[in-house]
Amino acid sequence: MANMSLKKNEMPSQDPNVRNKNFKEVALGYTKEQAMDEAARCLNCKNKPCVTGCPVQIDIPAFVQEVAAGNFEAAYEIISRSSALPAVCGRVCPQESQCEGKCVRGIKGEPVAIGRLERFVADYHNENCTTKPVKPESNGKKVAIIGSGPSGLTCAGDLAKKGYDVTIFEALHLAGGVLVYGIPEFRLPKAIVQKEIDGLKDLGVKVETNMVIGKVLSIDELIEEYGFEAVFIGSGAGLPRFMNIPGENLKGVYSANEFLTRVNLMKAYKDDSATPIMKAKRVAVVGGGNVAMDAARSAKRLGAEEVYIVYRRSKDELPARAEEVEHAEEEGIIFKLLTNPVEILANEDKFVGGIRCLEMELGEPDASGRRRPVEKEGSEFDIPVDCVIMSIGTSPNPLIKSTTKGLETQKWGGIIVNEETGLTSREGVYAGGDAVTGAATVILAMGAGKTAATSIDEYLSNK
Repeated sequence: MANMSLKKNEMPSQDPNVRNKNFKEVALGYTKEQAMDEAARCLNCKNKPCVTGCPVQIDIPAFVQEVAAGNFEAAYEIISRSSALPAVCGRVCPQESQCEGKCVRGIKGEPVAIGRLERFVADYHNENCTTKPVKPESNGKKVAIIGSGPSGLTCAGDLAKKGYDVTIFEALHLAGGVLVYGIPEFRLPKAIVQKEIDGLKDLGVKVETNMVIGKVLSIDELIEEYGFEAVFIGSGAGLPRFMNIPGENLKGVYSANEFLTRVNLMKAYKDDSATPIMKAKRVAVVGGGNVAMDAARSAKRLGAEEVYIVYRRSKDELPARAEEVEHAEEEGIIFKLLTNPVEILANEDKFVGGIRCLEMELGEPDASGRRRPVEKEGSEFDIPVDCVIMSIGTSPNPLIKSTTKGLETQKWGGIIVNEETGLTSREGVYAGGDAVTGAATVILAMGAGKTAATSIDEYLSNK
């Protein structure tokens, strides 16, 4: 029977005043009954508008109907035809601006909770299925994947299913890319990422860690000396940006990239960590995206008494997902909006002692379509903090560009590709994800990896 409720089933979660002191996952997931009830809200539209909002083109109505019928493994089979990382996407995809944003139920109420259902299906499969995927017969052709983030993992999975001999080269000591070093445990448990990677290994994908391509080996060497017939660059955008204001070199100033890597990948929050992180009492996070929310919420869990999000526009312009902003507010993060830092202040020991800011007001729209923040004269004020985390964006590392012959890039560092195929200026070399676009979403990176896998298959089949 159809469920015509205008509201989604609520997601069970930890109490805010409990979860802001631990790194356990915030959302607890649907029960079988909640999942089936939510799936019954789907109208099974013939023209499938939700699918048009999915970068990897999952047949959403089909999997949702299987959930409604209680056929959870059948639902997983449908999702896994298109997505290599369903348990990840169900947690971190911005569904509200993609598939759920196209849902017809959202016109007069809340859309179907597609992301929560995808998470439920993936978790059910991981908990109940012990059958390993069958390794396809090899076609004898070798492909190298640089980077084990979402674009690299997706490209590797799609190619492995077609019988390619795929090797992933990862710069860090653990595979997963931004899924491991960038997204906190309380949003994406690392055991889930490892489970997805293990599934790719079962398909025959090899993973080489501690391999900084451009330093240990170059792309030219992979092709000319190691026999790889195609290369996919999914190396991400890990080079942090700063504001170039006075005081950014003080002790106690981090990039969000460093801060989150030390917390997530190196477990700096643990007492026995080999790379402990400074436990600050008052923290300012500059920026308003998902990474800023992750950094602020992590700082709170590390024991900070006050954590500020310092953002130069208003709440309506915050680029972070609404759910992440809501969770941050519930956990006690203080939002200093229409506020722009102009200097980081030092204390007597040359550590961070505060952050000097100006009040802003919104003027006319800029090139992005958002109203431009304008300084208010005479509005200068200080916020006393002992740690500042800069979260204003990242760009691709120039190492691969500087060590690869004939690889064309944008002025800001992004690799230039054919949008329809992912092909770079080098024959047989493809790229996708943040290495091309700059920092974006997991699902867009996955879509780029999927596009490149299709193109690589066509290229090598015709070669």
